[in-house]
Amino acid sequence: MIGLLRRWIVPSACLICAGDAEPGTVCAGCRASLPWNHVACPVCALPLRSAVAHVCAHCAAEPPHFDAALAAFRYEAPITQAIFGLKYHGQFRQSRWLGTEMARLAAERPSVLPDLLIPVPLHVSRLRQRGYNQALELARGITRHLAIEIDWRTATRLRATADQIGKRAAERRKEVRKAFCVGSAVAGRHVALIDDVMTTGSTVDELARAAREAGALRVEVWIAARVP
Repeated sequence: MIGLLRRWIVPSACLICAGDAEPGTVCAGCRASLPWNHVACPVCALPLRSAVAHVCAHCAAEPPHFDAALAAFRYEAPITQAIFGLKYHGQFRQSRWLGTEMARLAAERPSVLPDLLIPVPLHVSRLRQRGYNQALELARGITRHLAIEIDWRTATRLRATADQIGKRAAERRKEVRKAFCVGSAVAGRHVALIDDVMTTGSTVDELARAAREAGALRVEVWIAARVP
């Protein structure tokens, strides 16, 4: 409890252990022990046990509608708590820190950066209930370090979808089918879809499909954490 209070009151407290750290970051000790997603499928960012990244069996058999994905972390503690704090308690310092790590990972790649960031949209009812979109907050954290435009208007969620926690992949795909609409702003452009967590990838894959239909040339998915 004391550590939690210190993180709220003292700007220089580590976001994980409440020890000394640069404002809005984690200390060196905590950063070294984070569940980084260093070895992963280059298509869907699924964490791999092999020492060499390769396309996973699922992507090889059934490629998604997006071209590539990157995830800064595996969805494990303490990243789970950081994302929970952002998603349900408005802890925007977490989005700035997570966005920074996502930006660093993207900048380290040899590939060309996208020219547009598209946060995965919430349905208007969910947005009204929560008051903010955590994916947009992550995108804002990214743009503090990478000069990439955010477009939070071109993608819309056409209907409210049920919470997907605990559902199987087939159920998730059915739930989000035709759930998104993407405008012509993506036509001929290289875009990155931004979200907090990827489990099966059904949501971002459906949004990527809509972006393809709208004319996007290349679609990437950038997420803070990937479920193993």
